[in-house]
Amino acid sequence: FYDSLQDQFDNLEKHTQWGIDVLEKYIKFVKERTEIELSYAKQLRNLSKKYQPKKNSKEEEEYRYTSTRAFLATLNEMNDYAGQHEVISENMTSLITGELTRYVQELKQERKSHFHDGRKAQQHIETCWKQLEASKRRFERDCKEADRAQQYFEKMDADINVTKADVEKARQQAQLRHQMAEDSKAEYSSTLQKFNSEQHEHYYTHIPNIFQKIQEMEERRIVRIGESMKTFAEVDRQVIPIIGKCLDEITKAAESVDHKNDSQMVIEAFKSGFEPPGDIEFEDFTQPMKRTVSESSLSNSRGDGKSEPKFGGKSKGKLWPFIKKNKLMSLLTSPHQPPPPPPASASPSAVPNGPQSPKQQKEPLSHRFNEFMTSKPKIHCFRSLKRGGAGPEDFSNLPPEQRRKKLQQKVDELNKDIQKELDQRDALTKMKDVYIKNPQMGDAASVDHRLSELAQNIEKLRLEVQKFEGWLAEVEGRLPARNEQPRRQSGMYEPQNPSAVNSCAQDRESPDGSYTEEQSQETEMKVPATDFDDEFDDEEPLPTIGTCKALYTFEGQNEGTISVAEGEMLYVIEEDKGDGWTRIRRNEDEEGYVPTSYVEVYLDKNAKGA
Repeated sequence: FYDSLQDQFDNLEKHTQWGIDVLEKYIKFVKERTEIELSYAKQLRNLSKKYQPKKNSKEEEEYRYTSTRAFLATLNEMNDYAGQHEVISENMTSLITGELTRYVQELKQERKSHFHDGRKAQQHIETCWKQLEASKRRFERDCKEADRAQQYFEKMDADINVTKADVEKARQQAQLRHQMAEDSKAEYSSTLQKFNSEQHEHYYTHIPNIFQKIQEMEERRIVRIGESMKTFAEVDRQVIPIIGKCLDEITKAAESVDHKNDSQMVIEAFKSGFEPPGDIEFEDFTQPMKRTVSESSLSNSRGDGKSEPKFGGKSKGKLWPFIKKNKLMSLLTSPHQPPPPPPASASPSAVPNGPQSPKQQKEPLSHRFNEFMTSKPKIHCFRSLKRGGAGPEDFSNLPPEQRRKKLQQKVDELNKDIQKELDQRDALTKMKDVYIKNPQMGDAASVDHRLSELAQNIEKLRLEVQKFEGWLAEVEGRLPARNEQPRRQSGMYEPQNPSAVNSCAQDRESPDGSYTEEQSQETEMKVPATDFDDEFDDEEPLPTIGTCKALYTFEGQNEGTISVAEGEMLYVIEEDKGDGWTRIRRNEDEEGYVPTSYVEVYLDKNAKGA
């Protein structure tokens, strides 16, 4: 029986240990879940940060449109969404992992205490049983000894040959043994009663109490793990409304996308304000007197003393904004002189795409130059058309509408700066008044220098505002354009700087080395002073039509040319027009002409078809 009871304790011990293992396994599961939530939240935050627009970059300007603003709102909401997963991790750690870890430690201590009490009770009843067995054996032994002593006495008493003294001795010994048996009997009886009482107490009180405590402990463990699982779900459920709000905000941002508004913003951003060109007048070339310009009549048309160009109509004058600006640059900045021959190590015939005859020009240079001169004639050799140069302060290089926006933006910035200076001046003035009323707080004269500086800064900023407001009024039509009306009334033209005219004369050298006009005639040319060169700063780069490989090293020392190294790969943006030069590009800021015989050209098929 005692062995079977011990077996039950062993089974309970194994079962309760298994229950603790299950609890620890669940704690480990929740810990891994919290780590996954944290990792997921971190990845979401990194994703949101990765696609956020960089400060002070072009990307920040793109977020003016409703579609990009909706995307930005989505990124922000995803950041909040990640925050809710962090909340899940924090709540699970505090409400489940931390609580269960402490509970497991308490459970282990309680379990150890209960099984210790059970073992102690078991050892006590076993000790009582051993005492009972010892008392029983002693009583049995004493009874047997008393019985043997009685039989011996009776034998001695019946024997006539035995002396009376021996009989008396045997009788006393039998009485002593009998008394010892009676004492053992009494002790055994007492021990038996005590054991029965202890055994009844053990099996009906102590052991049931211990089993009851173990059962309650196990039930609490089961209830606790069930509550933890419920908390596991509740933690997730608590953030669902906030996650739903995040998703609602994303939906709201998506519904705010307005294609009409975005299209209008693009129109406002790129609206130039130029008027469309008028109809081109018919030129009757059947009558020689009506020819506009020819190679032999450029100097004559310039020498007639006519201040009005041939195409003096408004429509022709307004045609230039729609002319390809890179085409104009290539016409007027290309090196109009024969290209150098390739190095002597290779014959020109062996070089692919060798220079064609310079006489194969499609259109006379003087005719093309005169056409642009009549349209917007103030051309200082177009040196201001080089890429990368800073724009003028009045933004006159921009189209009217873009210029108006830039000027208005500049006026607003200056007004903000003035307001900041005024606020500083007011604050210093109040400080000075306090110092005057309370000299112990500071010297009033110490702020006079700063006040004078602020006054000077405010005056400078106001002058700047007046200057930009004047330009803004000019653009908006509130004031006449600078010097525009006197020129229209007088019809006179400003003479160019002689050095600039000479430079232009040098640049107009034809590919075969001769001038299209005499230099003396160049100095007599008078050009209207208009802001022509500023109108081309905001140019679009020419598209590439192919690639080329430099066969030889070329030192581009003349204006309009570009240096190349042997074996270098570059982009072709303009084919050889028959003058032996090909226009190439290295990157956005470096482009120019190289001799066609110095490069091997690979044109794109689409470009050839066009």
